[in-house]
Amino acid sequence: MKHVIVNLAVFKAAWTAIVISAAAGAPVIGVIAVAIAVGIHLRFCDNVESEIRLLLIAAAMGFAWESVLVLSGLLEYSSGHLVPGMAPYWIVVMWVLFATTLNVGMRWLRRNTATAAIAGAVGGPLAFFAGASLGAVELLSPAISLISIGIGWAVLLPLLVQIAIRLDRGHRLVEQVA
Repeated sequence: MKHVIVNLAVFKAAWTAIVISAAAGAPVIGVIAVAIAVGIHLRFCDNVESEIRLLLIAAAMGFAWESVLVLSGLLEYSSGHLVPGMAPYWIVVMWVLFATTLNVGMRWLRRNTATAAIAGAVGGPLAFFAGASLGAVELLSPAISLISIGIGWAVLLPLLVQIAIRLDRGHRLVEQVA
């Protein structure tokens, strides 16, 4: 239980740091906070290799989805663009940060797909609303943007949870064989 609380507290602290630093035009500060959070997370993982795979998959998913939102004109980020018109690096790092909770603090999402879908449909838009309130992102058409984010997260979160489960099972199978 202690590890769950630490995982969620570190997540929340790093989330706040990256959103506030991105809003201030200095997202690299938040990226450093996330790097520390990921380091703490990996220090306490059962299988670092599987967890790193999960984090990299989350980064790829995040880059793709966030870029779709930017390219469709639903979101605009003011800082952190490495490639103009695509997702900024700090939001991709945010996906990595979120993935650090999937096998620990948000393990409860594994209960069933509907639970993860509902959590994504509600939590995704709430997180973006908070980020927009702090100035890290602009919702160009707020209602449509939040609905689209909710639909996307209702699909992507269960998918990411299933990937986490499969990587975890794969790790446990290798341990049993070895």
